[in-house]
Amino acid sequence: MMRIDGRRADELRPVTITTGYVEYPEGSVLYTSGKTIVLCNVSVENGVPRWMQLQGHNGGWVTAEYAMLPRSTHQRTPRENNGVSGRSQEIRRLIGRSLRAAVDLTKLGERTFIVDCDVIQADGGTRTASITGGFIAMALAVKRMISTGLLPVDTLRTAVASVSVGVVNGQPLLDLCYQEDSRADVDMNVIMNRDGEYIEVQSTAEVTPFNHATLEQLLDYARKGITALLAIQCEALNR
Repeated sequence: MMRIDGRRADELRPVTITTGYVEYPEGSVLYTSGKTIVLCNVSVENGVPRWMQLQGHNGGWVTAEYAMLPRSTHQRTPRENNGVSGRSQEIRRLIGRSLRAAVDLTKLGERTFIVDCDVIQADGGTRTASITGGFIAMALAVKRMISTGLLPVDTLRTAVASVSVGVVNGQPLLDLCYQEDSRADVDMNVIMNRDGEYIEVQSTAEVTPFNHATLEQLLDYARKGITALLAIQCEALNR
């Protein structure tokens, strides 16, 4: 099967990472995967959510916000001025869960790391790009605070990356663009850490149920893609 952009079935879209893209946040990354572009900024604020205080939790918190800019899609999408949509809320929670797995929350002190992920251009995989780029931005923020003595050196526990996989016309594919994703029989998002452990797997049979062999093939593709993304993250952080 020839893919729309000429890639192999198990091939990632080209990834580019620009660190320090915005000057003011503690960590900032412009993350591009194919035609999908996401700006990830991390802000660090003193204090933690009230529920943490009430429950006596020690340490800090990591949360995320996610938004699609109005012309990130082919037709203008209205801003969510009247409340966050269910889709955006679900993605925010996914990003937050994924990135909390990357740090030792007890080492953050009473601080909240807010990861803002704004989709500038959408061509599939915006949530996975937000997680992969968001980790880099958060790692930059943590490293900056370690360098100034505000955080211990072992605050970061592991790298985290994410990729989409799916089945289109009966063919398992890695890293779906929008045209592939919009007609996929199976859609899956996978988040893993540097040790090859799963943080979350989201999978839906959009049209036709899939068997165990297909599940294994998709997870193998995801593992291959995430291994490559982790190497790209490491390179970006060590420039």
